[in-house]
Amino acid sequence: MNSVKAYGTQAADQPLAPLTIDRREPAPDDVEIQILYCGICHSDIHTARNEWGGTVYPVVPGHEIVGKVTRVGTNVTRFKEGDTVGVGCFVDSCRHCANCQADLEQYCENGHTQTYNSPSQDKKTITKGGYSSHIVVTQHFVLSISDKLPLEKVAPLLCAGITTYSPLRHWGVKAGDKVAVVGLGGLGHMAVKLAASMGAEVTMLSRSASKAKDAAHLGAHHFKLTTDKKTMEELANSFHFIIDTVSAPHDYNAYMALLKTDGVMVLLGAPPEPTPVAAFPFIFGRRSLVGSLVGGIKETQEMLDYCAEHNISSDVEVISINQINEAYERTLSGDVHYRFVIDMATL
Repeated sequence: MNSVKAYGTQAADQPLAPLTIDRREPAPDDVEIQILYCGICHSDIHTARNEWGGTVYPVVPGHEIVGKVTRVGTNVTRFKEGDTVGVGCFVDSCRHCANCQADLEQYCENGHTQTYNSPSQDKKTITKGGYSSHIVVTQHFVLSISDKLPLEKVAPLLCAGITTYSPLRHWGVKAGDKVAVVGLGGLGHMAVKLAASMGAEVTMLSRSASKAKDAAHLGAHHFKLTTDKKTMEELANSFHFIIDTVSAPHDYNAYMALLKTDGVMVLLGAPPEPTPVAAFPFIFGRRSLVGSLVGGIKETQEMLDYCAEHNISSDVEVISINQINEAYERTLSGDVHYRFVIDMATL
């Protein structure tokens, strides 16, 4: 075991603070990575504060990881020391179920191992994430990162990027489709960029008029206020797809009527409380309300390559590790454009 520096919390009501954690020595199939940057996802906050339940303390969050390979195991063929690599939301899966065999490790039928606060496949350890100096990951779950884009702006692609890219690809969004995005945060700003890059006509739906300028800068073609009752009525039957990125409680019913016949609304945010939905908008438009997680390893690599080719990255604010607790509060209040990224050199 190697002791490494990290940041985490000992309890739901305690701030994040310096920790020392153990990382395993690289096994034959392992890649050891020095972490350069790690993004802050809303899921990090939910987990640190046990808002979803099941947090095992001490917890070290972080699953938007970019770094350099420092060591590789004897069986590793895809990576070498010095390579620029990334690690996303999960670091292992059973690898033999139907979903894993279909490159859908995120939906592993036996349960994938998430990058933090998750049992290892042998159930012997609980994972600790990217708010640390190093991490050791089996090679299958390590991703190649192009040097075409600034690494600090690439880190959030490992969650916010793939979370929005995967449903756009799965449901076949194409040039000319009308796509609405609800929520202009870490996920929402990537949904706008990616959908626009695919040729879709993108509309930003927001409660805040102050976000109109940012939405246009990110690539949205239209901006509509959801607080305006007349506007919402005029938008009925307008969209092929709605990408809902909001993690706070809100009313799904307000958006279902905005879908065209056979339209699809994709839930990416995870509000802590269930939301009732009415049957009639579904029945009278053959509409669908669906959910999506992240992508598998193959699709995540595809997304990273796509973003490098199309010059797409996240809009970020880089912070030092000692600003983490302030960053959590600012994330909750929406005071970030659009993702905090930790410079791990400050650890």
